[in-house]
Formats: sequence, structure tokens, C-alpha cells
Amino acid sequence: MNALSEKEQSYEQQSRITAEVRRRLHEQNEKEISDDQARRIIENAVMDLSLPDTTDFRQKKALTDAVFNVTRKELDILQPLAEDDEVNEIMVNGPDSIFIERSGRLEPVPLRFESREHLEELIRRIAAGVHREINDIQPIVDARLEDGSRVNAVYSNVAVNGPILTIRKFPKKTRSMEDLIRTGSLTPEAAEFLKTMVETGHNIFISGGTSSGKTTFLNTLSGYIPKSERVVVIEDSYELQMDGIGNLVRLETRNANSQGKGAVNIRQLIRTAMRMRPDRIIVGEVRGAEALDMLQALNSGHEGCMSTGHSNSAKAMMYRLETMVLTAENFPLDAIRQQIVSAIDLVVHLGRFPDLTRKVIEISEVTDGGGGTIKMNPLFLLGEDGLARTGNSMENTDKLRLRKRGQSHDVS
Repeated sequence: MNALSEKEQSYEQQSRITAEVRRRLHEQNEKEISDDQARRIIENAVMDLSLPDTTDFRQKKALTDAVFNVTRKELDILQPLAEDDEVNEIMVNGPDSIFIERSGRLEPVPLRFESREHLEELIRRIAAGVHREINDIQPIVDARLEDGSRVNAVYSNVAVNGPILTIRKFPKKTRSMEDLIRTGSLTPEAAEFLKTMVETGHNIFISGGTSSGKTTFLNTLSGYIPKSERVVVIEDSYELQMDGIGNLVRLETRNANSQGKGAVNIRQLIRTAMRMRPDRIIVGEVRGAEALDMLQALNSGHEGCMSTGHSNSAKAMMYRLETMVLTAENFPLDAIRQQIVSAIDLVVHLGRFPDLTRKVIEISEVTDGGGGTIKMNPLFLLGEDGLARTGNSMENTDKLRLRKRGQSHDVS
């Protein structure tokens, strides 16, 4: 018997036992059955159903664990992957194709869902857990798991090989700046500079490509926010951990219901956040018209704010912000650029490299270039010898003078 047929036989066994276990759980009122009781029911089902004589104890235990995950765990057959700390991302490309990113590398896993309906049912459960819906009318959903992992799902009516389910896991513990220094993401000098910038209320935008570590870096920088301040965090889906902030408000968008009502978007949340007496506003990511509301919030006296966005460079992020604002209002470019210069003090640009490391590539000050242009003043750049100062001094030091609070820092 070849490896493929053995795998197929294993799936067939799991399907048969799963169906029998679900029947037995239903007969005994599943909601009142503990996990220990459920496991005993599964073990009995494995013993009762005829299996090949060659099935050993290890295989029976693996079969028991698989059926337990399917019938009792939040993520069904994906549960072991979710519990594996080395797995960063889970990618389900239809019921028969599952990949993971483990320690930065993509690899397939020998798992599959019983059917397309089985996968769709899992997606619906995940969406319902955060009061969201996905169906043929609303075929795309962004959600999260209880541990904060980011979930995106797409139904098969818009995904040819769907349904598609992508789960981005986040570290259980927020990475400290010391962790980032140890892994070479940035230098102690750059870390101290950013610490000063956060403490003195500079508005910081973190840019980078997909999986460059923007959310992780924002989490780390938030650790420098003074504990006495009130922080409002706005996200599409709850991801940022923001450990150690006591006076914290978390706002999350909401999709429309099946009648097309009840949607709450990022723009609405930014506007209401400004009425909550925040010291700082953190926007998890800007992707569109909400860039205008964010810039207006930053230009109305809110300092020390942070956000992230996708781009290929720090300068390209400024161009993207211009485009985002134009999707909201048809303002003159000069006016948009002036708002950007007034609102954002620093851009920290991150990159992911072929060796799977993530590093700070650039830390630049955003300044007025004159004539309706934006000038980037690079303060740190990544070179052959690592991230190093450029020798440029900050041009706008007003916030340093006003909010130094008697501390002495070298930020030239």
C-alpha cells in the first residue's frame, strides 16, 4: 500500500469515527459533556469501529486526538497547528490544501477537511465568535480568535479553489525592545532614540511590506507610552496587545448584518475617539479613506499617536497616504501634503529579508520640503554594517523642548 492510499485510508477512518462520535455526543446532550467525558466517548468509538489489524496504539491515539479536535476544539483539525508555538501562520486553500509558515518558512501539512461544508462551518463559527457574518452575499470576513490571532476568510463564490481561511498568529508574549535588539531588528542606539520619541509625544507611522513585523513593532513601541496617559486603540480586528496600559479604550469595527445594517467603520471610530478625551490615539492600520480622519485627529492636538500601513519605503508611504486621503475628499495635493507634514513626525520603515529576518530599514523625520512637497530627513539607515545614524539632525525639535520634562536625551 503506497503512502497516498494510507493517508486516504486514515482520512476515511477519521470521517467514520467523527460521524459516530457526533451521533453519540448528540444522544448524551453534548453541551453538558466535559472534555474528559468526550475523550472517553471518542476512545470507545475508536475501539468499537473496525480498524485494520496493523493499527497500533500510536495511530489510535493520533486518531483519537484528531477526532477530539474536530468535535470539541475551536479550530477543529487546525487546533494542533494553532497550539504549535513555531507556527506563525495557517493557510487553508480549500478543504484539501493546508499550508503553514513555521519559523518563517512555508510548508504543506498532511491535513484536510472532510468537505467544503466542513470548512465553511468552521469559518462561520469563527466569524460568529466576534459577531460577524460570512455567507454568499457577504463572502469576505476579517475576524479574530480568542487569543487575538488575525483571521481572514473568503467563501468559494469568490475564491475558485475556496473556501480560503488564513490565520495569522501573534506571539503570546509581547516582544520587548531588548528582544528586537537581540535578534538584530535594530540597534540599542536606535531603540533609545525611539523610546525618547514615544515618551515626548511624537507621532510615529510604521510602514513596511506584508509580514515585515509592523504590528509587532507597534506593540513594542507602545510599551514606552507613559502609564499615566489615556490611550484609545482603533482596529479592524483586535490584534494589538498594549500590555501595561491601564487607562485603555479598545474600539473595533463591525460589519453590516445580513440586512446591510449596523456597520461601524474605522472613520466613525476615529471621530468618536476624539470625544473620549484621549492622550493618544493608536490606529492599527490605515488602508483607505480613514487616513483623512487620522490626519485630522493628529492635527487637532493629539500627540504621541501611532499607526501602520503597507508600503515599499518610508517615502512611498507618504505617497500612499496622499492617495488614501483623495479617496475620501478631493483636496488639493498641497493641502494634503501640509496635513501629512503637520501630523506625522517620524516614519519607521521595516523590511523582511531573504534570510527571514525582519529589520528596521529606515527611521526618517517628515518635514516640509517647500513648494507643496514632503521631504524625508533620514536619521537612521540600514547599511552593510547594520542600522546606523546618518549624521542628520532633527529639524523640528519643538516637541522635545516642550515635553522633555526635565530629562536629558541626545536625539541629534
